[in-house]
Amino acid sequence: METDHIDSAVHDLQASKHSWATLDIHEKTLLLRELRARAGVNARRWVEVAVKAKGLSMDSPLAGEEWIAGPYGFIDAINALESTLGRIASGSDVLEGYRVSTRLDGQVIVGVLPASISDKMLFSGSSADVWMDPGVTVDSLSDTIGVFYREEDPSGSVCLILGAGNVASIPPLDVLYKLFNEGEVAILKMNPVNEYLGETLEEIFADFIDAGYLRFVYGGGDVGAYLTSHDGVDTIHITGSARTYNAIRYGVGKEGEANRMADKPISDKPISAELGGVSPTIVVPGDWSRADLRFQAENVVTQKMNNSGFNCVAAQILILPDSWDLTDVFLDEIRSVLGGLRDRDAYYPGTRDRCEAALAGSGAVEEFGGEAKRYLITGLDAEATQDAAFTTEYFAPVLSVVMLPSPDIPSFVAAATSFANEVLVGTLGANIIVHPKTEKAYSDTIDRMIAGLRYGGIGVNTWSASVYLLSRCPWGAFPGNTPPDIGSGVGVVHNALMFGMPQKAVARGPFAPSHRTLTKGEIHLSPKPVFFVTNKQMHNVGERLVDFAVTGKTTDMLRIVSSAVRG
Repeated sequence: METDHIDSAVHDLQASKHSWATLDIHEKTLLLRELRARAGVNARRWVEVAVKAKGLSMDSPLAGEEWIAGPYGFIDAINALESTLGRIASGSDVLEGYRVSTRLDGQVIVGVLPASISDKMLFSGSSADVWMDPGVTVDSLSDTIGVFYREEDPSGSVCLILGAGNVASIPPLDVLYKLFNEGEVAILKMNPVNEYLGETLEEIFADFIDAGYLRFVYGGGDVGAYLTSHDGVDTIHITGSARTYNAIRYGVGKEGEANRMADKPISDKPISAELGGVSPTIVVPGDWSRADLRFQAENVVTQKMNNSGFNCVAAQILILPDSWDLTDVFLDEIRSVLGGLRDRDAYYPGTRDRCEAALAGSGAVEEFGGEAKRYLITGLDAEATQDAAFTTEYFAPVLSVVMLPSPDIPSFVAAATSFANEVLVGTLGANIIVHPKTEKAYSDTIDRMIAGLRYGGIGVNTWSASVYLLSRCPWGAFPGNTPPDIGSGVGVVHNALMFGMPQKAVARGPFAPSHRTLTKGEIHLSPKPVFFVTNKQMHNVGERLVDFAVTGKTTDMLRIVSSAVRG
């Protein structure tokens, strides 16, 4: 392995870290604006290379996944960061215009969506709240925001970012967070799985590279290992697995495991990490119509099959009430949706082995698709708490189902909450599906479930990945993991409002599309969600979302609406 170019990259960053940390906010804002322009110019190229690598085509609706989880998510974060920096620079309240409230127990919540007229138009019927750590009060909230910009003489740091290989916006969003939220310069090691994005991302970040604030490196595990132990690297951020985190902090093999058990690290560098887990989707029983069952089946299948199942927050365990008279009908609708999907390339390395491991566990396996299989596993035993389905992230197109006793709704909700918290491994994302009338009738019960679920991102009638995409939300595991037991990780990214002590984020979406809302007790203008794998306009809406994120023009927003209603 040649290391001269790596050493040179680290040296350049060490030389510039102080200048970046002390750079005037106005200058940083100018860099953000140019970054947005470059991202807009390169957006189609970005999507084209990703679509090709994943075996799709630009005219496939599924190309919308790359538009939305690629340049759109990135540019939206740039816009939100620019707004935050502007408020910090002017000395105004970062949260002016946002709703700040307090729960009965004193926990502070900030409503971050909707926050504008365009939000209300584009995200009709949706909302997002950020829940603060219980130690935060309304009076102390502002003191926890933008902490880096409160430092009188920041010294700067060099952060190694080990990029993810699955979702195109993860590496550049991690770079944004480290640069602007924590004031660190960064060396981004691209994952071999999606290093094809490197050339495009380097073009987008050209100004940061030229100024010495960012470097890209490529290669396999040997390059990563060299960098994690490099004297010139001050901090590390990883998106990946607990296994990789443990190897960095404690070493590998039996010696590494002994170090972990004794909490004797081989590296004392600060490490932040987003490490995935086993994500649940809890279905609360209610009086659903046939159309409701179909719509929510599409919701569940999307949570699993988006990006071919290669998402750290993909729904893995569907938790159903055993005595709900619609449970079997709902499962049949899920089977129908799974069977109707087109085959997709299993592009992520090791998929076959992970699928075989998942299928070797307990439960009855059902196959869907042709050469590229999709799997549904039913009949899992909820008492077999060490079943691999509950303890191992599949990272594959496999959805498992477990049924819990449901003598009544409060009992089921309590059991499902406990099962998700105590049995399933990980605390990154969880999902709840509940009819609006059921939630109204059992408001305290559903509220306790949302409050009680120990997950960093929670989706109510929407996928928790919405939290990932909403740049004003923090994205990361529920607080409390420790280095020897890292779980889904530690720390957050994204977080464009720069909350210093967030606990979780809760996103909500409509239970039904707009033409069926009045009988549900909810009113909105939202058609089928654009992210559904069954949405026939996802690619068109995704491209137009990027246009609007770049220009902010009303005409571009209207083009989004025009496409969305045909999805």
